[in-house]
Amino acid sequence: MLSPFASIGGEKMKSTKRKWFGILYTLALTGFTVWLALDTFVISHVYGEAQAAPEIWQSTAEETTVDLITYRVQDTTVYVADVQLADPDAMAAVLAQDAYGRNVTETPSSMAERTGALLAVNGDYYGAREKGYVIRNGVLYRSRAASGQEDLVIDANGDFSIINESDVTAQELLDAGAVQVYSFGPGLLSDGEILVDENDEVGRAMASNPRTALAQVGPLHYLFVVADGRTAESDGLSLYELAQFLKTLGATTAYNLDGGGSSAMIYQGQLVNHPTSTGRRSSERSVSDIVAIY
Repeated sequence: MLSPFASIGGEKMKSTKRKWFGILYTLALTGFTVWLALDTFVISHVYGEAQAAPEIWQSTAEETTVDLITYRVQDTTVYVADVQLADPDAMAAVLAQDAYGRNVTETPSSMAERTGALLAVNGDYYGAREKGYVIRNGVLYRSRAASGQEDLVIDANGDFSIINESDVTAQELLDAGAVQVYSFGPGLLSDGEILVDENDEVGRAMASNPRTALAQVGPLHYLFVVADGRTAESDGLSLYELAQFLKTLGATTAYNLDGGGSSAMIYQGQLVNHPTSTGRRSSERSVSDIVAIY
């Protein structure tokens, strides 16, 4: 006959094993979660090199005109670069570290400086998402569509159009002559008509935000726009307010790029606006790409 103490000892041993198993399982789960977060948001994954910069980037500066104007709109400071090009190739994309990948980032100022850009704004931060078309300087990097995603397409003539990824494949866009495709959104203007309403917003962003937008006024005539926000000095704009403002400037097609702490404009090597994520400190965020003028 077994002693009752043996039974108690056996239960204690089982309890200890269960306790250690629980601890080890928790540690393993925590470690995996940390690794997954680092892999998703921190660890760089380079999937390919960026296309070399066209020679024309360094040969058209004397034919490019940029007028930088500061506006005050809805208690918000808005910087507008009115750009007129002689050649559509003078507007190009730059990828961070000259590479395509996830968590491959660089500040807009750094990208503009190393490529000799006259003017630049942040792009669509494609590396923060796994879906959405990515075509840069005529190269297709990502063809995975996002349902309902609106993209900005820039063709070989430098003309803007807005498409929905549900209606066309990335390869079809490339075959039709797309040189750049940005997949942040939404579209703001098409044929001079506002595409958003007062309730539209990007994800969970606040109604008033720092913003970056590209717009076309006419042939090779563009507006590069950045609005400061989240500070006592500058509230920021809603998508509808941004669209209204661009329409008053004569834009016919306009598109919303990555905003918030990513919003940055560089002109002649100087940071023009005051980027901020929290409103407490001004600093540039490292991003995946810029749109640049040469």
